[in-house]
Amino acid sequence: MEEEEIEKAVIAYLKKKGFKHTEQAFQEEQQKHQNQQTKNSSSSISSSTDPDIAKQILSFSESENIPARYHEGYGKFRTWVYGSLDLYRWERRELGYMPDGLTMLGLLSSSPPLGLSLSLSLCQAVIFVVIHQAHELLRVLYPVFIHCFMDLVAKGHIQEARNFFSSFRHDHEALHSRDLPKLEGVLSPSHLEEMEFAHSLRQSKVNIKICQYSYELLLQYLHKTQSITVLGVINEHINFQVSPGQPTSISDDSEVITLIGSSQDDANQINQKEIHWGLLEGSLEERLEKAGGLLSDSEKAEGEAKEGDTEENKKRSAEGGKQGSSIKKLKKDKVLGAAGKPVRSEGNAVSMAPRVKPELALPVMPTEVEQSILEDLRNRVQLSSTALPSVSFYTFLNTHNGLNCASISHDGSLVAGGFSDSSLKMWDMSKLGQQNVTSSMQGDNDLAPTEQILGTSGGKRSYTLFQGHSGPVYSATFSPLGDFILSSSADSTIRLWSTKLNANLVCYKGHNYPVWDVQFSPVGHYFASSSHDRTARIWSMDRIQPLRIMAGHLSDVDCVDWHINCNYIATGSSDKTVRLWDVQSGECVRIFIGHRSMVLSLAMSPDGQYMASGDEDGTIMMWDLSSGRCVMPLMGHMSCVWSLAFSCEGSLLASGSADCTVKLWDVTTSTKMPKSEESKSGNTSRLRSLKTLATRSTPVYSLRFSRRNLLFAAGALSKSG
Repeated sequence: MEEEEIEKAVIAYLKKKGFKHTEQAFQEEQQKHQNQQTKNSSSSISSSTDPDIAKQILSFSESENIPARYHEGYGKFRTWVYGSLDLYRWERRELGYMPDGLTMLGLLSSSPPLGLSLSLSLCQAVIFVVIHQAHELLRVLYPVFIHCFMDLVAKGHIQEARNFFSSFRHDHEALHSRDLPKLEGVLSPSHLEEMEFAHSLRQSKVNIKICQYSYELLLQYLHKTQSITVLGVINEHINFQVSPGQPTSISDDSEVITLIGSSQDDANQINQKEIHWGLLEGSLEERLEKAGGLLSDSEKAEGEAKEGDTEENKKRSAEGGKQGSSIKKLKKDKVLGAAGKPVRSEGNAVSMAPRVKPELALPVMPTEVEQSILEDLRNRVQLSSTALPSVSFYTFLNTHNGLNCASISHDGSLVAGGFSDSSLKMWDMSKLGQQNVTSSMQGDNDLAPTEQILGTSGGKRSYTLFQGHSGPVYSATFSPLGDFILSSSADSTIRLWSTKLNANLVCYKGHNYPVWDVQFSPVGHYFASSSHDRTARIWSMDRIQPLRIMAGHLSDVDCVDWHINCNYIATGSSDKTVRLWDVQSGECVRIFIGHRSMVLSLAMSPDGQYMASGDEDGTIMMWDLSSGRCVMPLMGHMSCVWSLAFSCEGSLLASGSADCTVKLWDVTTSTKMPKSEESKSGNTSRLRSLKTLATRSTPVYSLRFSRRNLLFAAGALSKSG
């Protein structure tokens, strides 16, 4: 009778999984077996299934129909994982580690000093290994949790699934707070097919890197407890990549766990496509190099010393005014050595980058604008790890938590902010600096010429107010020349404004949901947008419909950035991946996997070879566009990284965070350090953080390096300050 039950259980399982050929082969084999038994009925030969195997098959069949088995199985597994740290305490007792920090010296050596030293070293090693082993096992909990929940939903046990979810969700809120609400919305078996997030989870496996020791512990637990439910989930939905050696060898690996939509095999296949990451042919950098190159720092210092202050103040913008007097001495100090001789900068990575042809029809730049940019490039300050930039920080006051974004023009003369009340406001820094002097001269009138009267109320404002959106403004970006500004909003539109006419010119409609980010291309005219509808789109100023639609992300596309040669755009998403897209074909040519939370910011290096991305956890990752691999994660921020910017020669990276700091990173060291040195020195990323600039209580919304390498930053003063 038991044999028949086992056969029925196996056939039912094969039918459920859709294994028709296997089911047919199994039934044929069973028929042959029955015929053989009939022929040999007179003999004493008999066969039976191994009792242990029979017990497991029957218990698995029973567990398929009992919702409580999921709650019980996951609960026991969770308790074992969290209790694995008890092994650490047991190891301490075995090694004679006492509560007062001493050891039983007789167990190790007859010489007290040597015994004490050896025992403490052994204890530290065991503590380190076991704690990391526990962390590795914790990685398995989340995939088991979500698939137990979805299995219950798929079987129609909706109420049991809700109870299971509410009982254990608090374990994962810290790391997966954005995914849990999406899972909570899965309320019927049909949702598993209709919701792309859940469907992708069900269809793809989770890749988890784990060391050999942790893997063997997991197998021992599953074997001893006969936890069929957990074992079934792990076999069906998790793929372990077992690594030999200690857990420490993979504890800082950026690809230690990859979830939905980020299959490494698929990414590797896409990352084989050829890309051309160099600069555009005939770029201003190339033309300047052919014409005689950048001025040396000593020549710039001498030239600035000879310039008259009156002529300087007339012709310079707000950036020039800030650099003209306060930075002259600083630049001289940086470029002159102890003996008073000029210091030559290191090789410029931008000048050595390959040249590529544009895939887009590029706009023609006016001659006077071109000459102005070339002048800025000639007078650029060469930065390095020993010559850090000056920083100008713009702080928004009294925003009442209404500021969503900030943007700074390329020369720092204009600053814009997008607000929750659907308004976009722009400040002219050169006029703002004159406000105190001029207003005191107005007497009773009390109206400075720099202040503009807008609206019907007749009130005075020190900014230009742009109104037109019907929802919060989430992003704003200035054109390279500063004559236009784009804004994106929760109303699913993008608007183009003229900074000279102070008027709205175009409203671009195409996205179906809020538009999180919009960015002008490096040459202007074209711009890219990213949205909650999981797409990125490329537009041109003269057309109201998008030129290209990039679809492929599994969740919101939170940020977008252009490659320096305008042939590619990069997108960062809540699905924890970054993608690189060809603007001509609209195809994805790179997938960058490694972030463990949503990607919030992107920046391209000036030579086009590298890309930096920042996420919600405060991690910054430097990517090689050619290979699609992470060069080095940069750790240091304690909260979201909202903005990234490379210096103009590409030697430094600036990052702005919600932790109220701006950090400067040595890109040259980060990208050139061999991996052998990284493993020897441990977490070397902290050593490459050159400087941390802390604000009193101002989260950093935006960063921008000017063409002369002055760093601008902007943020809103928080209430806690």
